[in-house]
Amino acid sequence: MANYPNPSRRGFLTRTALLGGALAAPAALTACSKTDDGGAATPDGKGGVLAKLKDQGFVRVAYANEAPYGYLEGSDLKGEAPTLHREIFTALGIDELRPTLSEWDGLIPGLQAGKYDVISAGMAITPERCAKALFSEPEFISPTAMMVKKGNPDNLTDLASAKTAGITIGVMAGAVEADYAEGAGIDSGKIKTLQKPQDGADAVKSGRVQAFLLTGISLRWLAKTNPDTQVTDPFLPELDGVKQYSPGGAVFRQGSEDLRDAFNTELKKITGDRQRFTSLLGQYGFAETEVPPAELTTATLCKG
Repeated sequence: MANYPNPSRRGFLTRTALLGGALAAPAALTACSKTDDGGAATPDGKGGVLAKLKDQGFVRVAYANEAPYGYLEGSDLKGEAPTLHREIFTALGIDELRPTLSEWDGLIPGLQAGKYDVISAGMAITPERCAKALFSEPEFISPTAMMVKKGNPDNLTDLASAKTAGITIGVMAGAVEADYAEGAGIDSGKIKTLQKPQDGADAVKSGRVQAFLLTGISLRWLAKTNPDTQVTDPFLPELDGVKQYSPGGAVFRQGSEDLRDAFNTELKKITGDRQRFTSLLGQYGFAETEVPPAELTTATLCKG
């Protein structure tokens, strides 16, 4: 079996930076979406967590208000995770998602405290997080891509081509993409640090950098508001010879194994059908390149 890393690329970023200014949930909506801590779904000897959720007719989900992973638009909960999870829970006989807004750092503590049943935020699967909660199998992977000027004048395809072209690459401050660039042999003098995604797009358009490195998911979302740019096909960078997949998944409270297992059964039907996956999530920038390979498992990722 391949040796899969556990990159928490999205842990290196402040998650709101992916929006270039996160969508803010209206105060009234935020208040309405929160539930009290009582009544947390726990195994009760009468069918477990899944049975309880089916009986009550809804599942409480947490989101961090960050596009394209999970966010409110008006009163609608949108994004990769809520869209995918709504499809799965409907198949499991639970028709309603009741959202709770959380700061990113509070997602797992809130889950442990029983404030919600599932984290629907596209959270990266890492050993540290696996020690605190249960992860689904990977919902997606996050291959890297480059934003370039329209027409791709330097004919860039990956980091090797960027090194050959001798171009300057932009990366976000504190993000792992700088390690990817250096690992590909690009001189540190050719790597420019930027503070947020829109800074990267602006640097590409002005010519201060010839490429901006980030996940294809985030760059395709960013390109919607930067029409003078384009995004290369995604690729998998390597560190020390290991491909960097950056997988994410749903998160459940420990003791919810029955819910997690049922969720995984329905998830596999979607990730095993590329057309269905892209039909559901294409609107958020997820393409076939984000479909997790069948051999990539959470058990392996959690071991580190």
